[in-house]
Amino acid sequence: MSLSLLGFTSLQAQNAQKLAKVKGIVTDAQTNAPLSYATIRILKSTDSTLISGAITDDKGQLTVDVPYGQFYAVVEFIGYKPFKTSTFTLSKEQSAHDLGTLKIAASARTLDEVVVQAEKSSMELALDKKIFNVGKDLANAGGTAIDILSNVPSVSVDTEGNVKLRGSDGVRILIDGKPSGLVSFKGGAGLQQLQGNQIERIEIITNPSARYEAEGLSGIINIVLKKERKQGINGSFEVVTGFRPNYGVAANINYRKNKLNLFLNYGIAYRVPISAGRLYQEVYGKDTTAILQQNTSGQVKTIANTIRGGLDYFFNEKNILTASYQFRRTDVLRITDNTYKDYINSLSNLRTITDRQQRETEAEPYSEYSVSYKKTYNRKNQELIADVRYLTYWERSDQTYTQNSRFPDGTPNTKGSVLQKSLNDEYENQLIATLDYVQPIGKDGKFETGIRSSFRDMVNDYIVTQQNAQGGFDALPGLDNYFIYKENIHGVYGILGNKTKKFSYQAGLRAEITDVTTILRETNQTNPRKYSNLFPSAHFTYNLNPDNAFQVSYSRRVRRPTYNDLSPYVTLSDQRNFFSGNPDLNPEFTNSFDLGHIYYFEKGSFTSSVYYRHTNGKVLRIRRVDAQGVSNTRPENLATEDAYGAEFTSNYTPFKWWKLDLNFNFFRAITNGQNLDATFKADTYSWFARQTSRFTLAKGTDLQVRANYEAPQQLPQGSRKSRTFVDLAFSKEILKGKGTLTCNVIDVFNSRYMRTITEGLNFYSEGTFGMRARQINLTVMYRLNQAAGAKKQKSLISGEEG
Repeated sequence: MSLSLLGFTSLQAQNAQKLAKVKGIVTDAQTNAPLSYATIRILKSTDSTLISGAITDDKGQLTVDVPYGQFYAVVEFIGYKPFKTSTFTLSKEQSAHDLGTLKIAASARTLDEVVVQAEKSSMELALDKKIFNVGKDLANAGGTAIDILSNVPSVSVDTEGNVKLRGSDGVRILIDGKPSGLVSFKGGAGLQQLQGNQIERIEIITNPSARYEAEGLSGIINIVLKKERKQGINGSFEVVTGFRPNYGVAANINYRKNKLNLFLNYGIAYRVPISAGRLYQEVYGKDTTAILQQNTSGQVKTIANTIRGGLDYFFNEKNILTASYQFRRTDVLRITDNTYKDYINSLSNLRTITDRQQRETEAEPYSEYSVSYKKTYNRKNQELIADVRYLTYWERSDQTYTQNSRFPDGTPNTKGSVLQKSLNDEYENQLIATLDYVQPIGKDGKFETGIRSSFRDMVNDYIVTQQNAQGGFDALPGLDNYFIYKENIHGVYGILGNKTKKFSYQAGLRAEITDVTTILRETNQTNPRKYSNLFPSAHFTYNLNPDNAFQVSYSRRVRRPTYNDLSPYVTLSDQRNFFSGNPDLNPEFTNSFDLGHIYYFEKGSFTSSVYYRHTNGKVLRIRRVDAQGVSNTRPENLATEDAYGAEFTSNYTPFKWWKLDLNFNFFRAITNGQNLDATFKADTYSWFARQTSRFTLAKGTDLQVRANYEAPQQLPQGSRKSRTFVDLAFSKEILKGKGTLTCNVIDVFNSRYMRTITEGLNFYSEGTFGMRARQINLTVMYRLNQAAGAKKQKSLISGEEG
C-alpha cells in the first residue's frame, strides 16, 4: 500500500465517532490500466447526501474513512462515464468494505458534455507531493517548460532561467521520472527548449524518499509529458502566435488498438525573446575611482523542432513493454550588444565609450532512447519495473565578438578595438539502467528495493582567438583547452513501511558510490573524485480524521557540481563581466527536515509546512573585480548554510465562478562563507507570494489573473531587491467545445527584472537585468476525439483541459 497520503476531499463534516474503511481500485474497462487521480464520492443510500470522497493514487488505488451506515459510491474521471456501485453497509461488525476493481468505460457523450461533467483541479495535494495539472492554467498557453515552472507554487525562476524550490537552488529536475539531457549542460535554463504543450503535469517533491536518487538539495521537480492509453485515436492540435515573435504548431496524437498503444508528439516553434540590462560599477584604486556605466540589449532567435514517439505493448494486463524515442534540434542566432562608458572619479569625467557585439550561432541536436518493462503480480501491490535509457547530446557554438572604442570627442581609440572568435563544441553521452521491486508485507506493509547505475561522459572542446596586427588570429592564453568530464554513479536502496490504524510510517536507506574525473587535456590537469555516501530518509504520517493529517519527514541529499559548474570555459559576450565554472568545486550535502499538515474543507484545501535544511559546502557564485574593473564570477564552496522556512498553499472556491490558488513562502537563510573571505556572510529574511484568481465569465469562458511578489534578500556579497509582476489570461471554448482559444499577457507591466547590489573589498555595483520582456500570446487548440472501429463516437480527450 502506498504510504503517501492520498488526497481526498471531505465535503461534509463527519459527526460520527466510529469510522470504517472503504477501499478499491479504479481501472479502464478496456485496457485494465489503473486510472490515477480518478474521483470517488461516498453518498447516503437514503437521500444521496454526500458524505466523503477520495482521489485514486498513481496505481489507481483508493482508501477513504466513512462513518457507519448504508452508502453507495460514484466514481468519476474526465472522459469516462460515471460509475455507480451497489449499496453497501458499514457497521461495528462490518468495519471495512472492499469495492474491488471498478472498471469504468470511456464516455459516449460529446466532448463539451464531458467537460461539463468533470474537471481536473489545477492543483492536487498530498503531504509529500504537490501535483499541478498544466492544462488548467491559462497562463501556460504558448509557453515553454521554463514558463510553466515560473507559474508553479513553491518554484521561482530567475532571469537566467535558474530554478529554485522554496527559495533554494540545487533542484533536481526530472522528465517522466528520469534524468534528461536538456538539463545536463544548461541546468534549468535548458528547459526553454521544451515546449509547454507537451507537458501534462508538474510534480513537486520537497523531501524525497530513498526511492529517488539522492541528487537535489531542495527537492525534485518531475515534469510528466503527455501520453494516453485509451482505445481508438485521440489527441490535440495547437497553433500559437505572439508578440515578441512567438509562432508554433504542435500535435499530440495517440492510437490504441487492442494490445498496442502508439503515441506521437511533434512541435515546431520560432521565438525571439529579448533581454535588457544595465550596470553601474565603482572600482576603488589607491588614488582613483574607476566608474563604469554599462547598457546591454539582446535577442535570441530560436527555431526548435521536437518529435517524440513510442509504443506500449500489453502482453497481458500484468505485463507491459514500453519503448520510445525523442529527438530535439534547436537552432539559435543570438545577438547581444553592450555599450560601456568609462569614467574616472566622477560622471563628469568621461574617458572612453566602447561598443561590443556578440553574434553567435548554435546548433543543438538531442536524442533519447528508452525501453521499460513493468510486471505486476497476482498479489496486490507486488510489482517489478526495469528501465534502460540512452541519452546523446551535441552542441556547436560559433561566436564572433566585434568591439570598437572611441574617445568622448568621437576619435577612434584603436587600443580598445578588437575582433575575437570563439568555437565551442559540447558532447554528452549517458546510459542509465534501473531496476525496482515492491514486495507487500502483511495487510498494509511493503518492502521496496532497487538498483540504479548511470554512466556519463561529457566533453567541452573550446578555443578563443583574437585578431593580431597582421590580420591573423592567435589563441588567447587560458582559453584553448579540451575539458573532459566522466561520471559514474551506482546506487542501491531499501524502504520498509507499514500502517496501523491512523498512523503510517516509511523508513529507507540509499547507498551511492560516485566516481567523477575531470581532465583539462591541453594543460594536463586531472582531478579525480571518488566517494561513497549513505542517504537515509523517513516519513511518518498521522491521520487525525478524514479532513486532517500530519506528516514529519527527513532526508539527506546531495548536490553534485553540474557540467557548467565545473567547465572552465569563459563566456566573452560581455568584456567586463566574465562567467565560468570551477573544476575544483566539491559537492554540497544537506540534511532536510519537514513538518507538514493538510486540511480539506468543503470548498477547498489548505496545506502548511515548516522546514529546516543544514548544508555543508554550500555552492554560491562569487564575483571578484580586478583593478581594471573586470569581474570574474564562478561557483565556489562556502562553509555552511542554514535555511528555515514556512510554506502555505491553498486552493479555495468561494463561488462556482471564482477559484483561488495561493502560495506563500517565508524563509531565513544564514550563509557562512568565511572560509573564503571574512566578509562572505549573510543572515537574511525573505519571502515570496503568488496568488491566482480564475473567473468563469460564462459557460466555456474564463479569465485568469496572477500576481507575484518576491521580497528583498541579503546575499553574502550584497543583496537582491524585490520584484513584482502580473500575468493575465483569457480563454473561450470554440467549435462546439472541441477547441479552445486562449490569449495571455505575460508580465503585463514589464516589471520582471532582477535588481541586485554586489559589494567587495575594492568594488561596488548595482545591476538590473531581464531575460524576457512582456510577451503576448494567442493560442488555438483543437481536440480530436474519434474511436476507430467503434459503433458510436467516444470522448477520448487527453489529460489536459483547454
